[in-house]
Amino acid sequence: MRNIDRPEFWEQAYQEGRDAWDLGGPTPVFQRLLRSGEFPPGRMIVPGAGRGYDAREFARHGFTVTAVDFAADAVQDMRDRADLAAPVEILQADIFELPDAMAGTFDYVLEYVCYCAIDPRRRPEYADAVARLLKPGGTFIDLAMPVDDHTGGPPFAVSVAELLTLFTERGFTLVRREIPPDSVPPRRGREELLIFRFAGLTA
Repeated sequence: MRNIDRPEFWEQAYQEGRDAWDLGGPTPVFQRLLRSGEFPPGRMIVPGAGRGYDAREFARHGFTVTAVDFAADAVQDMRDRADLAAPVEILQADIFELPDAMAGTFDYVLEYVCYCAIDPRRRPEYADAVARLLKPGGTFIDLAMPVDDHTGGPPFAVSVAELLTLFTERGFTLVRREIPPDSVPPRRGREELLIFRFAGLTA
């Protein structure tokens, strides 16, 4: 497998225009959630934030947002696109190596096209990271994609059954699940929106 655990792999993808995950703007599904008023503003972290479209969109709606990516090109692009009216904390970091001071400090984790980009063998580690970051009672908003059974990647195929197992084993409760009607056309029918509530870490 190519070394997808290294930022250089993703930096090269950005430099060569192999960034098909990038929608060029905020994710429509998340814009709908923001319009609904269902999620009151709080502290949010966006792992694998890319160019930061979704991070900035939530910041514009009053969320205190930390956007994390380990590709230098993505981080620089986020800084170049910064909106002074909706500031976002931008970190160039590996999501698996975030500082201990961040543990249990977030009301929300927002997931889109990060889970499918990591080595599938690290998915339990990713679920551990989400649990570590959230406060008890926090919310994990996961737009899972691509929900299919293709081989190879990235993006690697996502199994909702696997997701449910990984997160329920770690104290998460699924509170909502839907096939979004407003996925972008190339991804329609290949995405599922999953909203989890986190009970908290146990000793």
